[in-house]
Amino acid sequence: MKLKTTLLLIILVLICRVSFSQSKVNFQYPDSLNKRKLKTTVGLTVGSYTAGISFLSFIWYKDHQRVPFHYYNDAKGYLQIDKWGHAYGAYWESYYAYHALRVAGVPKNKALLYGGPMGLIFQTPIEIFDGLYEGWGFSWPDMIANTLGATLFTFQTAAFDRQVALLKFSYSPSIYPPYYPAYFGDTPIQHFFLDYNAHTYWLSLNLQDITGSDKIPAWLNLSLGYSANGMLGEFVNPRWYRGQPLPHFERYRQYILSLDVDFTRIPTKKVWMQRLFRALNLVKVPFPGVELNRINGIRLRPLYY
Repeated sequence: MKLKTTLLLIILVLICRVSFSQSKVNFQYPDSLNKRKLKTTVGLTVGSYTAGISFLSFIWYKDHQRVPFHYYNDAKGYLQIDKWGHAYGAYWESYYAYHALRVAGVPKNKALLYGGPMGLIFQTPIEIFDGLYEGWGFSWPDMIANTLGATLFTFQTAAFDRQVALLKFSYSPSIYPPYYPAYFGDTPIQHFFLDYNAHTYWLSLNLQDITGSDKIPAWLNLSLGYSANGMLGEFVNPRWYRGQPLPHFERYRQYILSLDVDFTRIPTKKVWMQRLFRALNLVKVPFPGVELNRINGIRLRPLYY
């Protein structure tokens, strides 16, 4: 996912951890509004978000020339991996915003009204900034992905009062950064943000909810994963790097079927474990998987992460 998206997600998660830390029972909320807690949550969110956006506008765009507002069609970029990153970020931003409001005693309908769209609201200024600087551009495909992520959370909460399908993320370092350091960066942290070959995004479906069978553990999920490989550039791979020819890498998509865990459905009365489980739900648990791609066909993966 983009560094800018990740930064805003981290900001919101940290803010909401302050609110969640005051909740003593897993996803059971007060019956009355706590105005003090609500003001604290809103104040932290607005202040930290403003600081985060200001930081991005100074650091991220400082070396780019300001230009008239323009658009950029990146729908085919990175084989759509970054679009999954946008949806993932918006999904969890809406998730944490909603639950932070509920912890403050805001009723469900109002919390959904104000918290549900927060993923889209948080991401939109990034796209507007991109549209004002050279080398970037306002992306409607990014906006669509942001909308889908926020909608996925909002619809499920409104319809089922829980998340039947979670958006999750996993990361496994790829072989590509040493071939093109100018693109992927030089450090593992830079690789984490810039190497989309190493990203996998998952739609994690709760098996008990899908089948209606109470014989299946409530925490067991079936995960559908999407990843891509062979990418040294956004749309096409460069042929040369610093005067030396680069190997030919085929760009291809990967589809994975695996199992997963919804940690929030594991019963526990320990508050610290409740907090840990909420955080762990951001990532997919490593499990064996079956991968399908056009290069290798069907592959059994003893452990996919």
